[in-house]
Amino acid sequence: MKPSDNASVLAQAIRSLGQRGFARAYAELLRAHASFDNLIIIAYHGERRPEVLYREFTDPVVYLPMDDQYLGGAYLLDPLYHQHLRGDTRGVIRLQDVAPDHFRRTQYYCTYYQQTTLLDEIAVFSSISDDITITASLGRDRSSGQPFSRKDIQALRNNELILSALAENHWRDYQPGTGPATLPAPLGERLRDALKRQHDISLSPRQAEVALYILRGHSSLSIGLNLDVSPETIKVFRRQLYARCGISSQAELFALLMPMFASLTE
Repeated sequence: MKPSDNASVLAQAIRSLGQRGFARAYAELLRAHASFDNLIIIAYHGERRPEVLYREFTDPVVYLPMDDQYLGGAYLLDPLYHQHLRGDTRGVIRLQDVAPDHFRRTQYYCTYYQQTTLLDEIAVFSSISDDITITASLGRDRSSGQPFSRKDIQALRNNELILSALAENHWRDYQPGTGPATLPAPLGERLRDALKRQHDISLSPRQAEVALYILRGHSSLSIGLNLDVSPETIKVFRRQLYARCGISSQAELFALLMPMFASLTE
């Protein structure tokens, strides 16, 4: 697209600020920098269930698991969601740059991401408050069959301050539509309570923490770095965790814990 065309698309997005048509104009601005097969704009607010603000796609298959699986609890394992939890995140972030080292080996990746046919994902992060993040996630899926090029990524990064600022301005007054008024307990605590209640399995706080790291795709080395302990110690925690749960693999851990995630978001 010519520079004059880019300026026209940017101008339209600016004119649409505060209007109902902003999301579509914003999508066109993103497309002017990097063509995509699908786009979803999500509001994350703390650890509560996210809200979809806008979506478009070429192949509807890409979002079939979104409402039931992702919003139903799978988002708790999503690398982009965990980037939001870090707080005050702005700019362009590529999924593969923040995903844990064993992310593609996880059952979450195999059962959710492979269903979507996503090949690549880049998100523009906008920080609305200490607790609220807006992400515009551009995806490439089987429709094009190609990941984003270096040119695409650089074009987005060259304009990330503008893209983030526009979203922050438009959604500056955003408030979650539903959800509990009080802050939820830490995820590990909620998981321990649910596991005890539903399966009469008792985990220590550290075992629950390790379980969540495993499900998100962290290797023993990565978990150790995050918890500031040795990989050998993490392997001990993993063996203890599996013994407590009566399982022997990450796939079995996923099968045991994932059905509980919907209740952890209520």
